[in-house]
Amino acid sequence: MLNFDKLSLIDQIDENSDELIKLHQDLIKIESVNTGYMPTGDETNVAEFCSNWLKKFGIKSNLLSRVDERANLISKYPYSGNKKKLLLMSHLDVVPVENYDKWEFEPFSAEIKEGKILGRGSSDCKGLLASQMMAMAILAKNKIEFEENFTLISGADEEHGGRYGFGWLLDNHPDELRFEYAINEGGGSPVTIGNNLYYLLGTGEKGRLEINIRIKGESAHASVPWMGKNAMGSTSKAIDNILNFIPELDCSTDIFNYLSLFGIETKPSIQNLDLIIDEAYEKNPSLGSLLRALSRMTITPTIIKGGIKSNSVPEFIELVLDIRTLPNQNDKDVEKELNKLFEGIPNLSYEIDYMAKPNSSPFETDLLDAIKKSQALSIGRDDIQWIPSVSNGFTDSRFTRELDVITYGFRGTHPDDNPNSENVHGTNENYGIKSLISSSKTMLGTIWEMCKPIIQ
Repeated sequence: MLNFDKLSLIDQIDENSDELIKLHQDLIKIESVNTGYMPTGDETNVAEFCSNWLKKFGIKSNLLSRVDERANLISKYPYSGNKKKLLLMSHLDVVPVENYDKWEFEPFSAEIKEGKILGRGSSDCKGLLASQMMAMAILAKNKIEFEENFTLISGADEEHGGRYGFGWLLDNHPDELRFEYAINEGGGSPVTIGNNLYYLLGTGEKGRLEINIRIKGESAHASVPWMGKNAMGSTSKAIDNILNFIPELDCSTDIFNYLSLFGIETKPSIQNLDLIIDEAYEKNPSLGSLLRALSRMTITPTIIKGGIKSNSVPEFIELVLDIRTLPNQNDKDVEKELNKLFEGIPNLSYEIDYMAKPNSSPFETDLLDAIKKSQALSIGRDDIQWIPSVSNGFTDSRFTRELDVITYGFRGTHPDDNPNSENVHGTNENYGIKSLISSSKTMLGTIWEMCKPIIQ
């Protein structure tokens, strides 16, 4: 092989930044929208595009799928040994566009404006996918050999539970996921306070449950409503109770052991937790919001359906709740809270659908060391402070952690880009070009540190 070092390879990412940007744009333009209801997703279109793009660099891909139109991309780096060291994770699907009229640009246009690439999926998660692909391509183009293997797997259906993606792979092809370490979305946000730079490494995730509530009434003609029983009455009481839910506070998550690094010297307790969170908001709103999310269960009504005609009293109303639980909470804790909220409300029943259980990986590992070195080199700063964090959302990391794969959420976001302005799942989603480039460098550097390059 040729004699390359890590720095010269990272410089090649800058030299190929136009190709990286175009790759990201091309991924965005493929509308792999996952509504959650079949048929949906069409992730195979993205997987085939990625497969063809990587093939130019000698990287072969395998597409595995539960159904033909929802493929998972598996791309093994060719110049490496067989020991499965590092898995690069991402996903191919994106959430729907809720209201086109509110967008300031075509949601799948991939326009560039003010240093950002615009479009649905630009941040979640096609930016990470593009960066991982570019890191692999640079290494393969230069025929860099490694003692240990790394592989890219980008899954279908992450946005609706992974039943066609990583969850399906876990059940049907678990050996594809059995690596020692993995790196995925779900962490890596920079937090700047004064001149200090912190990165929150995603070592775990809150759990997510979907609650399907059914409220029964009795139909009647709307002109004589007293002849029936309007299900909206009980629904109104239920929603009011949910919106006024006061959760029990908790400060057992690891991040609360690191508050002194943010200049918050008060030792957290249940009694002073809200005051600490208020202080954090003043220092950095993103930090305050995160601490709030990681100190309580959240119960949020998200969907309501009911009624069949404008002149009929509705007999049934269905309500869907999104619930996020802390690592030490389970479905029994959820049932306890729901039973209190719905006590005394007649004709109400509910079912729990588990989308994700709380999960975590240890903080002090070789992968952490590799990410530290790589991110410092990527953004040119050696003064970064690192803090373990639990994501308030869920990702496919829960599936690899089930196989005892040490999995971190870390994208390598550039500190000049504000993750809160990316509008993930919202209107005008975007992703900073600086982050696209720094993420590619971080992925390449992490591969280099973890997989033992063979240097001549």
